[in-house]
Amino acid sequence: MIPKLDLSHFTNGTAEQRNNFVNALGQAYEEIGFVAVRNHGIPTEHLKSLYQYVESFFNLPQEIKNQYDDTSGGGQRGYTGFGKEHAKDRNAGDLKEFWHFGQYINESDSNPPEFRPNKQVKELPEFNEYGELIYKALESTGVQMLRAIALFLDLEETYFDQKIFNGNSILRAIHYPPITSDPKDAIRAGEHEDINLITLLVGASADGLEVLNRKGEWLGITEVEDHIVVNVGDMLQRLTNDRLKSTTHRVVNPPQNKWSEPRFSIPFFLHPSPEARLDCLSSCISDENPKKYEDCSANEFLMQRLREIGLI
Repeated sequence: MIPKLDLSHFTNGTAEQRNNFVNALGQAYEEIGFVAVRNHGIPTEHLKSLYQYVESFFNLPQEIKNQYDDTSGGGQRGYTGFGKEHAKDRNAGDLKEFWHFGQYINESDSNPPEFRPNKQVKELPEFNEYGELIYKALESTGVQMLRAIALFLDLEETYFDQKIFNGNSILRAIHYPPITSDPKDAIRAGEHEDINLITLLVGASADGLEVLNRKGEWLGITEVEDHIVVNVGDMLQRLTNDRLKSTTHRVVNPPQNKWSEPRFSIPFFLHPSPEARLDCLSSCISDENPKKYEDCSANEFLMQRLREIGLI
């Protein structure tokens, strides 16, 4: 079972509660890379509505969904069709289709990043509305999680704030359709590590998520009521020179008697801005833990990984 923490102990707690949260979070990220967090600030009614409209979108006719395809842009906005993405070092496409909501730039920003615009589904305006609501709520929650991580790393509490301002974060709505024939080697999501700094997963409609622990054992992660699951991604592992662990995880196929059941999931991949540096922190480099990664920007690393998983 992954550790369970209360984010309100950090955002509104006493000095002792804040310190305990920071230490518990850091220890969990050093050991397994996943935690479950409650009092996370995501309105339950908004989340339920988004799941409802996500299901409605994926139930649209395929020709309508294809109108929102953006695979020419690396799948960073809009719709990506079934089986197009695969895990790094795997050839079989994942048994999923998905939609990406990207960053919402304030029109008053004097120097906004040049991101592709979000696609608006005219058939389901509520899909767009609740996607934006949940995106912004999860981005705010992610800021607090990164502040706690910064303190654990003996950095200034707001160290990550500027790095992620107008970041290239993605809210991904995933549909794993019913399995209608023998999938052979394909599974719903092959074993992988996330690309970004941290991932915030707000529930799923069915079991299937598994995490690889340090003993090489796969642990099933079931939905924890009123909690979100927050895990470390490769960018944070790289920045901390492997001090914080980007844990391998996957989504396995259900037993054959449940092949007819679809699965929906909505992770938020919190990214820094494209120009942010991912150079290893000097405080995480030592004789015992020498520097493991070449210096690079967030965008350079992202492009490398998108090529590896078949999206560009």
